[in-house]
Amino acid sequence: MEISARVSNTAGGHAADVATAGSRQSVAVAAKAQGRGSAINGGEFLMLALATCYCNDLYREAARLGIAIDGCEVVATARFEGVGLAAEDVRYAVRVDSIAPTADIERLVSETDRVAEVHNTLRGGCAVTRVQWPLS
Repeated sequence: MEISARVSNTAGGHAADVATAGSRQSVAVAAKAQGRGSAINGGEFLMLALATCYCNDLYREAARLGIAIDGCEVVATARFEGVGLAAEDVRYAVRVDSIAPTADIERLVSETDRVAEVHNTLRGGCAVTRVQWPLS
Protein backbone atom coordinates (compact mmCIF):
# COMPACT_ATOMS: atom_id res chain seq x y z
CA MET A 1 0.00 0.00 0.00
CA GLU A 2 1.40 3.37 -0.99
CA ILE A 3 0.61 6.52 1.00
CA SER A 4 1.39 9.99 -0.31
CA ALA A 5 0.86 13.62 0.64
CA ARG A 6 0.88 16.71 -1.56
CA VAL A 7 1.05 20.43 -0.77
CA SER A 8 0.51 22.99 -3.52
CA ASN A 9 1.22 26.63 -2.67
CA THR A 10 1.14 29.72 -4.86
CA ALA A 11 0.33 33.37 -4.34
CA GLY A 12 -3.23 32.48 -5.34
CA GLY A 13 -3.87 29.51 -3.11
CA HIS A 14 -2.86 26.73 -0.81
CA ALA A 15 -4.02 23.11 -0.97
CA ALA A 16 -3.06 19.88 0.77
CA ASP A 17 -4.21 16.34 0.14
CA VAL A 18 -3.27 12.81 1.05
CA ALA A 19 -3.78 9.49 -0.71
CA THR A 20 -3.73 5.88 0.39
CA ALA A 21 -3.73 3.19 -2.28
CA GLY A 22 -4.90 5.79 -4.80
CA SER A 23 -7.83 7.07 -2.73
CA ARG A 24 -7.23 10.83 -2.41
CA GLN A 25 -8.79 13.23 0.10
CA SER A 26 -8.30 16.91 0.84
CA VAL A 27 -6.89 18.08 4.18
CA ALA A 28 -7.79 21.51 5.56
CA VAL A 29 -4.44 23.26 6.04
CA ALA A 30 -4.39 27.04 5.98
CA ALA A 31 -1.67 29.07 4.30
CA LYS A 32 0.61 31.21 6.46
CA ALA A 33 -1.00 34.53 7.22
CA GLN A 34 2.30 36.44 6.87
CA GLY A 35 3.56 34.76 3.70
CA ARG A 36 3.75 31.68 1.60
CA GLY A 37 3.77 28.15 2.93
CA SER A 38 1.58 26.20 5.35
CA ALA A 39 0.38 27.63 8.65
CA ILE A 40 1.26 24.29 10.27
CA ASN A 41 4.93 23.33 10.17
CA GLY A 42 6.45 19.93 9.44
CA GLY A 43 7.36 19.24 13.06
CA GLU A 44 3.76 19.84 14.08
CA PHE A 45 2.59 17.50 11.33
CA LEU A 46 5.12 14.89 12.44
CA MET A 47 3.72 14.97 15.97
CA LEU A 48 0.19 14.84 14.54
CA ALA A 49 1.22 11.82 12.46
CA LEU A 50 2.48 10.06 15.59
CA ALA A 51 -0.65 10.85 17.57
CA THR A 52 -2.99 9.96 14.70
CA CYS A 53 -1.18 6.72 13.96
CA TYR A 54 -1.32 5.61 17.58
CA CYS A 55 -4.99 6.60 17.94
CA ASN A 56 -6.05 4.70 14.82
CA ASP A 57 -3.91 1.69 15.69
CA LEU A 58 -5.28 1.66 19.24
CA TYR A 59 -8.80 1.15 17.91
CA ARG A 60 -7.58 -1.51 15.45
CA GLU A 61 -5.72 -3.40 18.16
CA ALA A 62 -8.61 -3.05 20.63
CA ALA A 63 -10.91 -4.73 18.10
CA ARG A 64 -8.32 -7.46 17.45
CA LEU A 65 -7.89 -8.12 21.18
CA GLY A 66 -11.61 -7.85 21.96
CA ILE A 67 -11.16 -4.92 24.34
CA ALA A 68 -13.97 -2.36 24.35
CA ILE A 69 -12.82 1.25 24.51
CA ASP A 70 -15.02 4.34 24.61
CA GLY A 71 -12.36 6.85 23.58
CA CYS A 72 -8.75 7.85 23.79
CA GLU A 73 -6.46 10.86 23.79
CA VAL A 74 -2.90 10.80 22.46
CA VAL A 75 -0.38 13.61 22.90
CA ALA A 76 2.98 13.58 21.07
CA THR A 77 5.84 16.04 21.62
CA ALA A 78 9.40 16.56 20.37
CA ARG A 79 12.12 19.17 20.61
CA PHE A 80 13.66 20.75 17.51
CA GLU A 81 16.81 22.66 18.48
CA GLY A 82 17.44 24.46 15.19
CA VAL A 83 17.00 24.71 11.45
CA GLY A 84 17.92 21.46 9.73
CA LEU A 85 18.31 19.51 12.97
CA ALA A 86 16.41 16.29 13.58
CA ALA A 87 13.82 15.98 16.31
CA GLU A 88 15.04 15.04 19.76
CA ASP A 89 13.27 13.61 22.77
CA VAL A 90 10.19 12.38 20.91
CA ARG A 91 7.59 11.31 23.45
CA TYR A 92 3.95 10.39 23.49
CA ALA A 93 1.34 9.61 26.11
CA VAL A 94 -2.05 7.95 25.81
CA ARG A 95 -5.21 7.98 27.88
CA VAL A 96 -7.74 5.24 27.20
CA ASP A 97 -11.38 5.50 28.29
CA SER A 98 -12.62 1.99 29.02
CA ILE A 99 -14.23 -0.12 31.71
CA ALA A 100 -11.86 -2.98 30.80
CA PRO A 101 -9.49 -4.20 33.53
CA THR A 102 -6.27 -2.21 33.92
CA ALA A 103 -4.19 -5.23 32.83
CA ASP A 104 -6.15 -5.43 29.54
CA ILE A 105 -5.64 -1.73 28.87
CA GLU A 106 -1.92 -2.02 29.60
CA ARG A 107 -1.69 -4.95 27.17
CA LEU A 108 -3.57 -2.92 24.55
CA VAL A 109 -1.32 0.11 25.02
CA SER A 110 1.83 -2.06 24.83
CA GLU A 111 0.64 -3.98 21.77
CA THR A 112 -0.26 -0.75 20.00
CA ASP A 113 3.17 0.71 20.81
CA ARG A 114 4.76 -2.39 19.28
CA VAL A 115 2.86 -2.18 15.98
CA ALA A 116 2.35 1.58 15.40
CA GLU A 117 3.78 2.11 11.92
CA VAL A 118 4.81 5.77 12.20
CA HIS A 119 6.49 5.11 15.54
CA ASN A 120 8.35 2.14 14.08
CA THR A 121 9.40 4.18 11.04
CA LEU A 122 11.04 6.77 13.30
CA ARG A 123 12.54 4.10 15.54
CA GLY A 124 14.01 2.33 12.52
CA GLY A 125 15.50 5.41 10.91
CA CYS A 126 14.00 5.24 7.42
CA ALA A 127 15.98 6.68 4.49
CA VAL A 128 14.48 9.77 2.85
CA THR A 129 15.53 10.32 -0.78
CA ARG A 130 14.87 13.27 -3.08
CA VAL A 131 14.07 12.11 -6.62
CA GLN A 132 13.40 13.92 -9.92
CA TRP A 133 10.04 15.66 -10.47
CA PRO A 134 7.45 14.30 -10.92
CA LEU A 135 7.48 11.68 -8.19
CA SER A 136 6.60 8.32 -9.65
